[in-house]
Amino acid sequence: MTGVKAAAAGFGNNPPSLLRTKAAMTSITEPLREQHKHCDDLFAAAEEAAQSAHWVECKAQFAEFRSELEAHFSGEETVLFPAFEQASGMSGGPTQVMRMEHTQMRGLVEQMAGAVDTHDAAEFCGAGETLLMLMQQHNMKEENILYPMCDQTLAVASGDVEERLKAVIEKK
Repeated sequence: MTGVKAAAAGFGNNPPSLLRTKAAMTSITEPLREQHKHCDDLFAAAEEAAQSAHWVECKAQFAEFRSELEAHFSGEETVLFPAFEQASGMSGGPTQVMRMEHTQMRGLVEQMAGAVDTHDAAEFCGAGETLLMLMQQHNMKEENILYPMCDQTLAVASGDVEERLKAVIEKK
């Protein structure tokens, strides 16, 4: 079982009871939650291919993971975070921490890309293990703290923010 698959078995996408206090509430951030799972699946496939030395498959899976992860970060950094900061008046709090973590993760993704190019499974999996831990912690903070704050704060402007967010993360 790959690291991400083992982690998913233990963590899942977080218990639903922790994620949504109002079951019927429309969630602006739901596409981002779904994208977390999709990125996890792509990451696991790339990791599995690297461990099996299937470098063509690894390169393809990793490229898709990287593209989805960057679209996710972009949606948050260009749409969700600015809208939340403007609506809440908070600009140095949780969104700043998330941006710093995005920067850390981008660095690890670059390391992994180099490992794919040189067919270095040990480097790929080493950086991947660190990235996996960061992604798990990051996603839990987003899904349990920041996203509920955004959903609540942006509920009035949800249509506009939700549509702009979907356009960025779906690369429209």
